[in-house]
Amino acid sequence: MPAQPKAKKKENQYLYANGKRKCSVARVKLFPNGKGDVIVNETPLKDWAQVKTQIDCIYSPFELIGLSKKFDVDATVIGGGFNAQAEAIRHGIAKALLEHDEMLRVTLKKAGFITRDSRVKERKKYGLKRARRAPQFSKR
Repeated sequence: MPAQPKAKKKENQYLYANGKRKCSVARVKLFPNGKGDVIVNETPLKDWAQVKTQIDCIYSPFELIGLSKKFDVDATVIGGGFNAQAEAIRHGIAKALLEHDEMLRVTLKKAGFITRDSRVKERKKYGLKRARRAPQFSKR
């Protein structure tokens, strides 16, 4: 049985990855040969982001490797707050860039963009006001 030839990549094909942070899950599509446009939940990034730090967070993997205007990003993100969503998008972009070029792994790993930040809010325990905050004690 002859081996089948590998499928060639189409120009409109995209690189896909999931990014996660706290309760946020981002599904990121990277389109090569783009102009640097970022769309989050069908909204341009400038309208979606509330603070400049969120924009910087999302663009940071591109700036680190010097490919800031080479890709278009289409991200769908659900859950969590705005900062966690921005970090989830950054995580997804970094993982999608690895599909583009595996040689970027060392650079992205050193910056901490590939590793999923698994810190989540600790659950509240019974008898306490919050996860560890006990009710105020009164001696008298």
